[in-house]
Amino acid sequence: MIVEVGHFALALCLAVAIVQAVLPLVGAARGHAGLMRLAGHAACIQAALCLVAFAALTHAYLGSDFSVVNVVENSHSAKPLLYKITGVWGNHEGSLLLWLLILTLFGAAVALFGGNLPAQLRARVLAVQSMLGVGFLAFILFTSNPFTRTFPPPLDGQGLNPLLQDPGLAFHPPFLYLGYVGFSIAFAFAVAALIEGRVDAAWARWVRPWTLAAWTFLTIGIALGSWWAYYELGWGGWWFWDPVENASFMPWLAGTALVHSAVVVEKRDALKTWTVLLAILTFSLSLLGTFIVRSGVLNSVHAFATDPARGIFILGFLVLVVGGSLTLFAIRAPALRGGGSFRPVSREGGLVLNNLLLATATATVLVGTLYPLFLDAVTGEKVTVGPPYFNAVFVPLMVPLIAAMGIGPLLAWKRGDLAGALARLRLAIAVTVAAILLAIAMADTGAAGAALGLGLAAWLAAGTLTEWAERIRLFRAPPAESWRRAGHLPRAAWGMTVAHLGMAMLIAGITVSSTWSTEAQGLLARGGSLSAGPVAYRLDDVTEQRGANFDALSAEMTATWSDGSSDRLAPEQRRYTDPPMETTEAAIRPSLVADLYAVVGRPQEPGAARFAVRVYHKPMVSWIWLGSLVMALGGAISLTDRRHRVGAPAARRRGATDIGEQATA
Repeated sequence: MIVEVGHFALALCLAVAIVQAVLPLVGAARGHAGLMRLAGHAACIQAALCLVAFAALTHAYLGSDFSVVNVVENSHSAKPLLYKITGVWGNHEGSLLLWLLILTLFGAAVALFGGNLPAQLRARVLAVQSMLGVGFLAFILFTSNPFTRTFPPPLDGQGLNPLLQDPGLAFHPPFLYLGYVGFSIAFAFAVAALIEGRVDAAWARWVRPWTLAAWTFLTIGIALGSWWAYYELGWGGWWFWDPVENASFMPWLAGTALVHSAVVVEKRDALKTWTVLLAILTFSLSLLGTFIVRSGVLNSVHAFATDPARGIFILGFLVLVVGGSLTLFAIRAPALRGGGSFRPVSREGGLVLNNLLLATATATVLVGTLYPLFLDAVTGEKVTVGPPYFNAVFVPLMVPLIAAMGIGPLLAWKRGDLAGALARLRLAIAVTVAAILLAIAMADTGAAGAALGLGLAAWLAAGTLTEWAERIRLFRAPPAESWRRAGHLPRAAWGMTVAHLGMAMLIAGITVSSTWSTEAQGLLARGGSLSAGPVAYRLDDVTEQRGANFDALSAEMTATWSDGSSDRLAPEQRRYTDPPMETTEAAIRPSLVADLYAVVGRPQEPGAARFAVRVYHKPMVSWIWLGSLVMALGGAISLTDRRHRVGAPAARRRGATDIGEQATA
């Protein structure tokens, strides 16, 4: 009965979504206050109905209701409770329901916290958001129903993919979807602004917190996915430019550009057209990721579906959303004139350069991701675009971007003094030179890459701290005054400082781990050892263990450092039966200095005394994820700035001119 309640809630939600997508637009066009107020009530009802549907599916998983096809295909009675819960979104149908739930919750948040938004803009934003909901509700109900029954029900289920039975994957999809779907609000604001015909500083102020929140969630989601790949797949790496990895990285790049371009709209009333376009493209890239994962065009450990019919539906929806919004943009954008002018050497100029480089980087990733799929669809030829391509075209774009990040915040708005900014960065330049020389002296191979990476990390960190010190007049004013200035700094300024420092940590972690990581592998008997870097790994024992729903070959290893200190490691090779699959559970001893990493494999012949062992010494690799989390913390701190609270004062908006007035001016 509960399953049917969930199904009915989804059907009713579709009806409410259609009403919300149509009537508020009519009300905004005619100035009908009642129809415009309807949007907020409908958005809250949609969220409540989706919550009921999601709770019903979760109840079916917790109760192992094997009369539901989705539960049969993705759960098992012996599965641990955590993975019964995460199994709800560890599949195509359930993940779509989670996506829809987050979409409706964001819509309800706009309805509840957007009280200071102009009534017409609020109604149009919620109507556009509901149009997206109509598309996903139709997709779920007509092609991907999570509540489909089966009769007679089997005695047990087929189980969840063992690769997904992991705490990292339990939280990775929700954060990823919060990022993906969060950009739908920026998209809705952009489309609503085009319909209404006005973009101004107040509009940018309303868009920024939603964009910043989505960017923060997406940063955490990508970091969790990378961390999972590092320790779960047993290959010692953290990023492989997989098409599905790229699908999440592209909206992150575009979203980063959007966060910065919205600043220019708010501060200088410039880049209006570009910012609206970025808002459209960022969410379009999120939809593209949905198509890649669920269309069956690729095989990946991340892919959810291989049904071409579903792919056609998503492709049609993608074409409708992206094509419709870009057509509206082409018609309305020419009249959105920017009001502020600025010199190339200025804070605005630095942000424009930031946007150009990020947009170009996004395009390079897009080409490398879609080209193999396009070629396969047209000619049937299989090609692979891997790390060599992305490293060759993406990394060079990041060099000037990071260089500009160190200088840009020190430039004044409208007209900056480049010589003056560089003069204030004297210490940062000295630190950068020292880091480059240190990298060259330490690197046996790859000295150029190490010098470049560490130099950029040092430049960004030192430049960021210099800008912060300039703000509080550190060492140029009495300590009490500097302390007072620090306390009165806007939280957005603190957030920028923290986020840029996180980026510096990320670059340092990538550089050091890529340059100085060492690896060793071999067939070891009990008591045998391998050395990687300054660490000797000894295989002490190997035993068979029984887990909750798997059998494991468990090894005990001792890692001894050159100074005599040691650590214990316990890698495993697991064999699941429901569904049948073997997984590698790497043993990792993380630290800020270096990670110890060990993997054990089953012998090639049953009963053999030698085991395949692979060990790594990975210096500073943890800085990659620590830096990512620090970046996300910077975004969260910025969100607490009172200027970013949803709903800027309406008075700020009254001075805006509509599109007709701009055209005749």
